[in-house]
Amino acid sequence: MSTDSASAPSPFNAGEPAGLGGGGGNITLVEGGTFCLSDRLGDIEPGKPQGLFFRDARVISRWELMIDGKRPEALSVLSPEAFAARFVLRRPPQQGRADSTLLVVRDRLVAEGMHEVITLENMSREATAVVLELHVDADFVDLFAVKEGRTNGRRAEMTTADGELLLHDRADLSRGLALTSTVEPMVLPGTMIWRAIVPAGGRWQTEITAQPAGAAQRPQTSGSVGERYRASEPVRKIQAWRATATDISADSGLLNQILRRSESDLGALQIHTDSGTNRPFVAAGAPWFMTLFGRDSLLTAWMSLPLETDLALGTLQQLAELQGQTIDPLVEEEPGRIMHEMRRGPSVGQVLGGQIYYGTVDATPLFVMLLAECLRWGADPASIATLLPAADAAISWITDFGDRDDDGFVEYVRATDRGLINQGWKDSFDGINDAAGHIAEAPIALAEVQGYVYAAFLARAELADQFDDPELAVRMRERADELRTKFAEQFWLPHYGWYAVALDGRKRQVDALTSNAAHCLWSGIATDEHAEILIRNLSRTEMDSGFGLRTLASDMGAYNPMSYHSGSVWPHDTAIAVAGLMRYQHVPGAVELATKLSGGLLDAAAAFDGRLPELFCGFPRSRFAAPVPYPTSCSPQAWASAAPLLLVRSFLGLDPDVPAKTLTLRPQVPPAWGCVRMSEFRLGDGVTVDLEVCGSAVTVTGLPEGWALVTDEDSHQAGI
Repeated sequence: MSTDSASAPSPFNAGEPAGLGGGGGNITLVEGGTFCLSDRLGDIEPGKPQGLFFRDARVISRWELMIDGKRPEALSVLSPEAFAARFVLRRPPQQGRADSTLLVVRDRLVAEGMHEVITLENMSREATAVVLELHVDADFVDLFAVKEGRTNGRRAEMTTADGELLLHDRADLSRGLALTSTVEPMVLPGTMIWRAIVPAGGRWQTEITAQPAGAAQRPQTSGSVGERYRASEPVRKIQAWRATATDISADSGLLNQILRRSESDLGALQIHTDSGTNRPFVAAGAPWFMTLFGRDSLLTAWMSLPLETDLALGTLQQLAELQGQTIDPLVEEEPGRIMHEMRRGPSVGQVLGGQIYYGTVDATPLFVMLLAECLRWGADPASIATLLPAADAAISWITDFGDRDDDGFVEYVRATDRGLINQGWKDSFDGINDAAGHIAEAPIALAEVQGYVYAAFLARAELADQFDDPELAVRMRERADELRTKFAEQFWLPHYGWYAVALDGRKRQVDALTSNAAHCLWSGIATDEHAEILIRNLSRTEMDSGFGLRTLASDMGAYNPMSYHSGSVWPHDTAIAVAGLMRYQHVPGAVELATKLSGGLLDAAAAFDGRLPELFCGFPRSRFAAPVPYPTSCSPQAWASAAPLLLVRSFLGLDPDVPAKTLTLRPQVPPAWGCVRMSEFRLGDGVTVDLEVCGSAVTVTGLPEGWALVTDEDSHQAGI
């Protein structure tokens, strides 16, 4: 590229401050199954948990830019989308001078590989000579080896050819990376060098492409940088996502900022299958979980229904294809079981037994719940019908394998020492403990899982109603009623006023006060009598950190605000609690607590530049005015990104029932939000409406004849 041919890519001019990801001030960029973790200079430093990752392997372990032999100085970082960032830097001032006259800009885009435009802009009145060096290496290790510091200093086999730098895995030559530049550099093993003269007031620019072996075709190199950016696959994908997604906005500028970031992150986290169907599903989160997860992907798809149903349907279809068929203790596969996670990295056989691991207790009932919810929100009935056998297999797993001792509850115990000890959403080894802090012993029946199973039975009954199977509908509702009665008898702690987090292997109540109990409101398994007492206990300062609901109350024995699951705050968890509270909005204190929790969570999002991380520490707001980051939290992370959408849905009381041609709205919108609007909200094939909620006033335009708009407070609202 010539020294004066290109201007800065315009999409970056309106960028937002970059959110942190991966801890330690790192910047995370993500697109589909590829992600990049760097420092705020844009560098990937050797020996650190950073890198460019492609298909669960690190394909760049070093990417350091030097200007005249020195690291540039950071000025700012902007990120217009989750897959792109602009690192604004300057050359260090020359000796004896206070200021620098050379601006250095690194415009980075992550797709199936990485593309970086380096622009040097000379602010001086005379030309300047610059030596630019890019030091590169790769170790091609599994991403979990990076996370856990087990890389052992591996280096790539390097060769040069025709201005390219080629890197290969010494242990597997099929893994490799090719580096090219639009301005031909001097290429040495591990280094690309450019010697440039930047005229006074002028620019010099080059674009570097890092393409992993097995990636898609290289992008076009003709046209301006801005034109190529707009024509790139990530930009086309996010534009297609926005074209089909509902536009949600509010009078609140903060809420709008958070919703925009959620939409961008969810679009970037989507992966499309390469099986020919091109169906979408969402990866769990960057940097460590850029793959399909049963629980995470299902809950994210549920929360994202206000935007569209395609993501939920694609997730269900993909999980149905991978549903358990046989009994395999190594990966904990069982017939009808929905998988926990998929991996494709070089150490896949060492991660939980294999490429697909099934050790989750909650994904299977969540699958059935989401299937019925998809139908209510307008997914194609024919597509839903094709998934009914998968739903029936899931129900069979619940009754035949999930309930291991025929006591009416679903419990888990790992099949081998390779599996996860805890298989609910709090899956750390010490995530389930009692009020004194003792770790629960398996088999463990979690409270929230019983709620999911209850909701799954009702969901299958609803599907049976829609597809003309009244006998099945009756049986499913009977099972749900039996479970709800048994749950109230065995999980409720009357002397405390909350549900036990679990029953342990001896059927003893694990009596800690946890956020799991709030999931029992979301699923609807809680009785009104219990809900009222539970809400009072969830309102305590021991549970409400001021920035969201703690996973474990601060007066419990195992409480640690800096732990993963024993006192931290998870945004998706708080959002589910809010949804549960709004489901019981007729119960005293429910709306007040929901409003308080959501306000704290949105304030936390503001502290993280509008992007909620996977989790943060559970210190009280009275102690620290801003939420304290958790060091290895994923960001962006799918269900954290979707959490604001669930908040909006919950406070709108939004409950479409497309087969019944009914749209229900029971708004309790927090005053700070002002009016909330949804434009181009799709209700099945060919029905699109706009709605606005201002206080208790509801306006809906475009609802066809024959549809009912229900806004009365006594209307039924299912499964928010």
